[in-house]
This record gives sequence, structure tokens and C-alpha cells, in this order.
Amino acid sequence: MAANIELIKVLRERTGAGIMDCKNALSACGDDVDKACDWLREKGIAKQAKKADRIAAEGLIAIHSCEKCGKASIVEVNCETDFVAKADPFKELVNECAETILKENLTTNEAVVSATEKLFAEATVKLGEKLTFRRFEVISKAENQGVGTYIHAGGKIGVVVVLEKDNPELAKGIAMTIAANNPKYNHMSDIPTEIIENEKKIQLEAAKNDEKLKNKPAAALPKIIEGKVNKFFSESVLDDQEYILNPELTVANALKQANNSVVKFVRFQAGEGIEKRVDNFAEEVAKQAGN
Repeated sequence: MAANIELIKVLRERTGAGIMDCKNALSACGDDVDKACDWLREKGIAKQAKKADRIAAEGLIAIHSCEKCGKASIVEVNCETDFVAKADPFKELVNECAETILKENLTTNEAVVSATEKLFAEATVKLGEKLTFRRFEVISKAENQGVGTYIHAGGKIGVVVVLEKDNPELAKGIAMTIAANNPKYNHMSDIPTEIIENEKKIQLEAAKNDEKLKNKPAAALPKIIEGKVNKFFSESVLDDQEYILNPELTVANALKQANNSVVKFVRFQAGEGIEKRVDNFAEEVAKQAGN
């Protein structure tokens, strides 16, 4: 059992399922976490794996825009505690990283770490915590395109969006929508075929375990599965999401009215995909497993 504790913890974070359900899923799937996620969803124990993106580390996102060069940089820097994340020296460090990337035209994490080594050393002395540069992206726009940026919750979420035509209000509204809804794709057509096929398989297995569908005619099942697949992905597609500045419109409708389109978007959330240390998790697992 001890060998599986970390896997159980990861699976529990991703699915929100109970410890014993996670243990059973891993046993059934040969300790493959991705397959275990699907197994839990097929059984109706975890309907969606939305918790995979749950924040599990402290830090901040910063964005720096350069009108002259038509670029914007978005960065994430991590620290150990929320207290430090709110401190001015840490905020200054994150902003300086974003500015340095554009100023020195940096293209790799290694280059950023090297260029900001002194900044991190000074901030570490001031703050007394381990500080880590995690990631960045530089977004460029063409001459007639527009860029919208949005920072949410004091730097916990940052978004950069590029529109085909310059429209500051629309770009800001769509960036806010992306921050709130966390879409994975721009259009439904952007979703890889293999991901759609895998979701069909999951929904088919889930339907077999759904008491409400047992009395449905067999001929109706494909339509039901298709509807569930479309609903699942619509929540991950920007086009289909509710436009935050006008809830009566989807993003696709808002763009159509403005004769515009989204070229690209980038969304960073501080700590996503990094797990916080969970004290006594092994004891909790052993206790529930009866060991």
C-alpha cells in the first residue's frame, strides 16, 4: 500500500474521489493515473477531472506589454507561502522578470534564470523563502491585431489574448472570460480527434452504469452519448462560453457582432499542476485502508 500513496494523492487531487475509490481505480488500472481517472469517471465516481488544475503552490503571475514591439510577456514565479506572495519585494521580482524577458529578448527558461539570478538572490535574502522562476510565454501580434491582458485576484491568474482586429474593450472582456472559465481550446475544431474518441468511450461506459439510462431504447443511446460529449467539451471551448460582459451572448456571438476573432490566448494560474505538501497523508490512507 505504501508504494501507492503518492499516486493515490495525485488521483484524489485530480478527481475529488475518495481514498478507497482512488486505491481501487489504481489497482484496476495497473497504477496508471490517467487510466484511473477515466475509470473513475466511467463508474460515475468522478464526473469530471476538473480538479487537475487546482492550485497547489503559492506564487504570482505578471504580464508586461510593449506597444512598440507588439509583444507581451506573461510569467509565473513561485514561492513557499501566500504571505510572501503578497509582499511587495516578491511582486517587484515577478514584474521585473516579465520586463526583462522582453527587454533582453529571452527565449528559454534557462536564459531567464541566468538573466535574473541576481534579482532572485536579493529577493531571497529579503523574503527568506525559496523562490522559483517557473515558466513564461511571449505573445506577438501582427500590425493590425489587438492584444488584451487581464490580471485576476492580485496576480493569481493572468491572461493574454490576441484578436484579429484591434478592439481594446472586446479584448479585455474576452480575457476576463478566459480568466473566469479556463477554456482549454479556442474552437471545437481544435480538439484532437483522439481526445474526442476517448471521451466517447468514457461516456459510453458511464452510460452503462447510469440507472437513469437503463430503460432508454438502444437506438437513442448514440444521440445521448453525443449530447454528453458535446456538453463536456463545450465547457472547455472558448467559443461556447458565456461572454462575461454580456451573459446573453456566447464568446462566439460577441466576436461575430464585432466582426472579429481570437487568434490566440494564454492563461496562467499560479501553482496549477503543482501539489502542496499534505501532512500525514500516508497515515490518512493507511487508516482508511485498514492498514
